[in-house]
Amino acid sequence: MKSPSKVGVVDYGTGNLRSVVKAFEFLGTDARIVNKPSGMENLDALVFPGQGTFDQCIRALRDTGLDAAIIKWIQEDRPYFGICLGLQVLFEGSEEGKNSGLHLFSGRVKRFSLPEGMKIPHMGWNGVDWKLPAQDPMLRGLVDGDQFYFVHSYHVADEDKKLAVMKTRYGYPFTSGISYNNCFATQFHPEKSQSKGLQIYRNFLEKISQ
Repeated sequence: MKSPSKVGVVDYGTGNLRSVVKAFEFLGTDARIVNKPSGMENLDALVFPGQGTFDQCIRALRDTGLDAAIIKWIQEDRPYFGICLGLQVLFEGSEEGKNSGLHLFSGRVKRFSLPEGMKIPHMGWNGVDWKLPAQDPMLRGLVDGDQFYFVHSYHVADEDKKLAVMKTRYGYPFTSGISYNNCFATQFHPEKSQSKGLQIYRNFLEKISQ
């Protein structure tokens, strides 16, 4: 596999950076931390890991100017992989906070509304229904029902119709990932998902190096 020489991992103050960086390094990629727009120069791909709260994340992006830089990056169809909050911030806003999202796609992020007895956050292993074309390179080595690790209380709802949308069931089907050209994002954490998580990172790197 010919991997991109440089992958930038976005640092907004609370992301799970080290495990994401280590996963890409394991796959033979030069992964580096990005905490300002100038750090995005000469990158082949951008990875946005996600932990923390929606408003905290958006404030940090605005304070550093990374919000506009990420919007421009995705609008130019440059390779992007979002994880958890890295998925949610692409949309209009979240019930978790008051700040607007990046508005790259229509749709909002809502808190789980579950039957009595079901716990929030949704935490642990769950299956993914990919709903992607069979020939999509992101599916290599993966099948519907493969288990990935989740930890979240909010999920994207009423998502943009132009997106390919992956689904997972927890009380009801919710959006567990999206795909649009070179933009790919998941609600689950590949870096915590063992061999299947590494496989989806590997697929991403192979796709963008073609």
